Amino acid sequence: MRRAGRGLLITGAVLAVLGIVLTAGSLWTLRSGYTMVTPRGESMEPTYAPGHRVFFARTGGEKIRKGDVVLFGLPDRFNGEAVLQRVIGLGGDHVVFDGTRLTVNGTPLEEPYLKGAEVDGGHGPYNVKVPAGRMFLLGDNRGNSNDSRYFSGEDSGTVPVTAVRGRALDDATAPMMLGLGAMLGVVLALAGAVCALVGGLTRRHRATVPPPLTGYAGTGTGYTAPGGPSPFQRP
Repeated sequence: MRRAGRGLLITGAVLAVLGIVLTAGSLWTLRSGYTMVTPRGESMEPTYAPGHRVFFARTGGEKIRKGDVVLFGLPDRFNGEAVLQRVIGLGGDHVVFDGTRLTVNGTPLEEPYLKGAEVDGGHGPYNVKVPAGRMFLLGDNRGNSNDSRYFSGEDSGTVPVTAVRGRALDDATAPMMLGLGAMLGVVLALAGAVCALVGGLTRRHRATVPPPLTGYAGTGTGYTAPGGPSPFQRP
C-alpha cells in the first residue's frame, strides 16, 4: 500500500507540472501571438459582417502583403480606434481607379470579395502612387467604407505600415488549438492534484494502521506461546 501511495504521489506531481506548463505556455502564446476583434460597422461586408468574430495574428507591417485584411489604428482617424481594411497597394505601387475598373501597377485587380461586385461605390476616380513604408487601404463594402479614398490630403490617403496591429487569419485553427491546449493543461493539472491527494491519504492511512501481532496463534479456546504448547490447552 505504501508503494501504491508513493506511485500516486509521483504520478500526480508529474501530471500537475505538465498541466501547469501546458496551460501557461498555451495561454502565453495565444495572448502574445493572436487577438480577436468583433467588427461593429459594415465596411468589410460580406467578408466580415458586424458581430462576426475575426482572429488576427499579431504582426508588424513589414510582414503584410497585398490582399491582406489588416487591423490598424491611427490617433487622427476613427477616433483612434482600430479598424479593419484590406491592403490594395504597398510602397511603390500605383493604384488607379478610372471610374470603371481598379488597377494596381497597370494590372486590373480581381476582387471576388466585394459586396455586390461594386468596385467603387460612387466615390469617383483616383490615382495614387503609394509612398514607401505606407499602404493604400479599402473596405470590401465600397459603398459604405471610410477608407483611403476619403483621406486624400494625407499622403494620398495611405497609412503607415507601423500602424498595423495584426493580420486577419483565413484559418483560425492555430488559436483554437492553443485554446484547447490550455483546457487540456487544466485537466492534467486537476488530475495530478487528485492523484497526489489520493496518494497522500493512502500513505497516511498506512502509517496509522498498527502492525499485526506476531508470535501467537489462536487454537480453539487456548493459545500457543513461543517455544511450546499452551498450558491451558487440553491434550
